[in-house]
Amino acid sequence: MEVSSIHPQKFVEFLDQQALQDSVIIDVREPHEWDFYHLEEAKLIPMQQIPHRIGELPEDQDIYLVCAHGVRSHRVAEYLQVNGIERVINVDGGMAAIAMLRGFQYD
Repeated sequence: MEVSSIHPQKFVEFLDQQALQDSVIIDVREPHEWDFYHLEEAKLIPMQQIPHRIGELPEDQDIYLVCAHGVRSHRVAEYLQVNGIERVINVDGGMAAIAMLRGFQYD
């Protein structure tokens, strides 16, 4: 099964239009990455915790997955699909792409 993905520009547009309110955004980065910069709309579930916390994820809503660059979140999407959660969408480019689009400045 192929993982669905969304271009970061389209994802940011959806966020800005508040078009994802019926969806869930899961950030699979580590807490120290989250502390540096994260989306207020997202919930942090680090990649290594996903197998233990899979029960927290809805099966009846779209789940957008984000990480630093889109690699870890893609792997999590594959894992979730294999384990019966099909409505997963990987955000290509991850937080790096989102930060560039939103003009976030790293200090």
